[in-house]
Amino acid sequence: MPAPAQLRDSTQIVLPAGTPQELRERLADEFVLTMLEEDDTYRFVGSPVEVDRATDFLVRQGVAVA
Repeated sequence: MPAPAQLRDSTQIVLPAGTPQELRERLADEFVLTMLEEDDTYRFVGSPVEVDRATDFLVRQGVAVA
């Protein structure tokens, strides 16, 4: 059985508050993700397939995703 942290990592992307608004808007428009704004981060939550697609998009835009 997978660990909870592993499942969480496959269903969310966390970006720092300094992430450009245009990039956050494109994520919200182009992918089926829910954006949650927290203190100093933006959390995008979705299915593992959408998170993988969005991660690939971010990498192509030069955003480091851990």
